[in-house]
Amino acid sequence: MPVGGLVPQAIDDAADLVVRNASIHTGDPRRPRAEALAVRDGVITVVGDDKDVAPHVGPATKVVDALGRRMIPGLNDAHLHVIRGGLNYVLELRWDGVRTLRQALAMLREQAARTPKGQWVRVVGGWSADQFAERRLPTVAELNAAAPDTPVFVLHLYQSAVLNRAALRAAGYAKDTPDPKGGQIVRGRDGEPTGMLLAAPSALILYSTLAKAPVLEGEDRKVSTRHFLRELNRFGLTSAIDAAGGFQNFPENYGTVIELAKAGQLSLRIAYHLFPQTAGQEIADLTRWIEMARPEDGDAWLRLNGAGENLTWAAADFENFSQPRPELGDYEAEFEKAVRLLMEHGWGFRLHATYDETIRRDLAVFEKLAAEGLFPAGNRWLFDHAETVSAQSLDRVAALGGAMSVQNRLYFQGEAFLRRYGPGAAADAPPIRAMLDRGLTVAAGTDATRVSTYNPWVALHWLVSGRDIGDLVLRSPGNRVDRETALRMFTVAGAELTGEEQVKGVLRPGCYADLAVLSDDFFTVPEPEIAHIESLLTVTGGRIVYAAREYEGLDEELPPVTPAWSPVAHFGGYQASRRDGVRQAEALGEAVAESEQHRAWRARRGLTPGAADMPFDPCFVL
Repeated sequence: MPVGGLVPQAIDDAADLVVRNASIHTGDPRRPRAEALAVRDGVITVVGDDKDVAPHVGPATKVVDALGRRMIPGLNDAHLHVIRGGLNYVLELRWDGVRTLRQALAMLREQAARTPKGQWVRVVGGWSADQFAERRLPTVAELNAAAPDTPVFVLHLYQSAVLNRAALRAAGYAKDTPDPKGGQIVRGRDGEPTGMLLAAPSALILYSTLAKAPVLEGEDRKVSTRHFLRELNRFGLTSAIDAAGGFQNFPENYGTVIELAKAGQLSLRIAYHLFPQTAGQEIADLTRWIEMARPEDGDAWLRLNGAGENLTWAAADFENFSQPRPELGDYEAEFEKAVRLLMEHGWGFRLHATYDETIRRDLAVFEKLAAEGLFPAGNRWLFDHAETVSAQSLDRVAALGGAMSVQNRLYFQGEAFLRRYGPGAAADAPPIRAMLDRGLTVAAGTDATRVSTYNPWVALHWLVSGRDIGDLVLRSPGNRVDRETALRMFTVAGAELTGEEQVKGVLRPGCYADLAVLSDDFFTVPEPEIAHIESLLTVTGGRIVYAAREYEGLDEELPPVTPAWSPVAHFGGYQASRRDGVRQAEALGEAVAESEQHRAWRARRGLTPGAADMPFDPCFVL
């Protein structure tokens, strides 16, 4: 972009990229604000104003005018299933951001019509019934009507899944199919599966059913992952810590990001964890991995960060708040072996732990090992989630040198949590302020993609406002954070979890050139609008990896989405919407239209007084 007043003059030390006329929040307490910066070889060389960067503009320097917009350090999602998400991204129909079930079903119907025989339509994560104007799930009948012949799988949080008839056949569920442990196949009066699957309380039934769907192979995996990373760049993400997870085997499922890293085609920095997949085999897996690699092996783009988020399957609690807290059996003996093995070999780890009851049991194991000098030992370790962690447990975490990572899971499951545990518990779930007050590193993430959306601004809005997806206030004012703290949790704190805080998470000379120019000013936009912020220009390692509006075309070209019938090729990913008057009126109109259809259906069956074609006023006719 030609910029008046900046005449190329540098020869030997010319910058590759200069961004000027910005309102920069650097995250660096030594210089918190600036207007311009220069980048060379993927690293920031100058932070200041126009006169500071002018001497570094050469004939080949790309100069971008930020037009006075807010610039921040690139965001870092501290708990994102990015590797697994990338392998499946182009196969999934995203309802993230869709405001009405009517629109969601229309998308599903259209996608089913183009999906070839043998493939499924799958809606997996990023949405909740509470986001719809209709405030409900789709019914099995609606899925059957939208896709009579194409298998449809709709996952709802950690709680349930809705399948149409074709998906039940494809998954092999019949009258004689037994319920798996911890799950329920809902059946009708005739004993046949209805199409509803319930996590009772384990979500394994949901994920094992999804695993029956076809997967991508070969080059399609690379294309899918590259487009998923571009979608993350769209929201200003430049780094993520991959939390591994079920059905993500090492090394085979990591091959795609490894190949992309070798080719220089990653647009997001990834620090990954290793998660033993087979119950009873965890110690053998960890032992083999310790012999193969060490944490921090890799480079600035792709690096190993440790084990987790499970070390042993028996120690994992479930996060389905529509069900009672699970009572775990004895797991300490094997769990202690796993932790000892990691600590003795210099490996860090992260642990999925939803409830304080689990955290207390884990801490007791750590304290036993601390008596032998294994804690604190410099290994980076942390608890993930921790919605009900107590003040006493946080004191123990601090004494043992641990950290915390929180996610906006209650943005999607807040009402279920409130109904089960009450408003007092919901006000403190998770107790973010208590964590910060103890000086703990507290990083933030999304836990996308199977439940939460990958949009970090939704999580940032949750951190600041304490509201859930239905706009219900859950967290108390004393347990919310200001905007600067929330941003730090999504930048510097994540870098601390990977030992990169000296080079990542702030905008200062010597740090990675990872930044985002925002559509709206995070620090001044009205609170409800935080969730609607996007990046207009995202830079990772000095490369422009996403560009929109005035900057469209400055980013790197991607291959087309394949396969051509992909939902992403037609609908994209996150469905952006603003709560302006026009959109609100459209949403209400769609909801009222569905209500009228429902009223007419009742009238035809004699369930509502009056004729089916009578005038309908939804405010007065019941």
